[in-house]
Amino acid sequence: MRKTRIALVALLSGLCLFFLLDRAAVRAVSAGSTMPRNLDLLERVINLIRNDYLEEKDPVLTMDGSFRGLVNSLDTGCSYLSAESTARYQGRRSVPLQETGMILNKRYGGFPQVVGLVENSPAAKAGIEVGDSVAEINGRGTAMMSLAEANLYLADTEAKPVGLKMLRDDKTLEFKVDRTSLFSEPFAFKPREGTGGMLQVFRLTPSAVLQIRAKVAPPVKKQKMALILDLRNSTGGDFTAARELVNLFLNAESIGYFAGRGETRETVAAAAPPVLEKTPVVVWVNAATIGPAEAVAGVLKDFNRAKIVGLSTPGLVAREEFVPLDDGTSVLLTAGVFCLRSGVKLWGQGVEPDAKVSGADAGLDAYLQKTRDLLSTAD
Repeated sequence: MRKTRIALVALLSGLCLFFLLDRAAVRAVSAGSTMPRNLDLLERVINLIRNDYLEEKDPVLTMDGSFRGLVNSLDTGCSYLSAESTARYQGRRSVPLQETGMILNKRYGGFPQVVGLVENSPAAKAGIEVGDSVAEINGRGTAMMSLAEANLYLADTEAKPVGLKMLRDDKTLEFKVDRTSLFSEPFAFKPREGTGGMLQVFRLTPSAVLQIRAKVAPPVKKQKMALILDLRNSTGGDFTAARELVNLFLNAESIGYFAGRGETRETVAAAAPPVLEKTPVVVWVNAATIGPAEAVAGVLKDFNRAKIVGLSTPGLVAREEFVPLDDGTSVLLTAGVFCLRSGVKLWGQGVEPDAKVSGADAGLDAYLQKTRDLLSTAD
């Protein structure tokens, strides 16, 4: 009997979601729509849950779960945030965060998975591995979280440890991982024998690109050798900085565009004179190259300005819109996805490398060897 009732509630929840979707569509159609029929259906569903479900449920929590499922199922970038999560989101938009060094990706209905680890970060030192799944964050189950929610609770404004329950193969492991400020600077530049140097970008911000233009570009330009642009584990930042980084290597009236609802397009231009126009570039990427960094790799490859070494990127190249709601909750919606000038959409596809490395946790030596092979072939 209990299983039957649980199945009934699952079915009724689906009907609730259908009603909510239909209600949104009603705003765009005439008054002669099916709203009365669906209102009646919703009332019947609520009465069934109230009268026949095996235990009494808080209707507010039930509807909150319905909204969460509706929004989170749209795509990886969308998220319904509770009032608590909304306050957490708004309270850290311009605040430096203390982080573990884990970079996550997530599919709807699954656990967040570790796709990247910042070198020497607390998570790496604690023994967490690429491929592990996060089952709980400080006792909160993650299966029903969106990617945005998982990231919200993984980081904090305070440097206090976070309790994690991780899944690895058939094992459940528990960790206490410190949070810290991971990077003193948003990028690092190091000489590398046989190249023009290695530029590692941790956070793509406009101020970082200004520093790269002023401090890194002049010595690289003098050497006239290939620059390694390391975008592994580069996540976050913004698309203005992505455009400006691309503009160091090329200029064009259109390097791509954001496709919105319907046929709306916003062209992205890189108009300034490129200071490293003649410098060969090799871009390193992995499954934790996410967002603006993916756009950089995709555009440079599309213009034949760079060779890509590493692993396929996840294709999370989109702008999001934050929509606060009257009850203190909010919604994050995908408002535009980035497409290359050819029309190829990076969203959901990502950037494919020209030379693949083996293994999700491939290290520096593997990337260097593939880079040497590419450069020797080019010579």
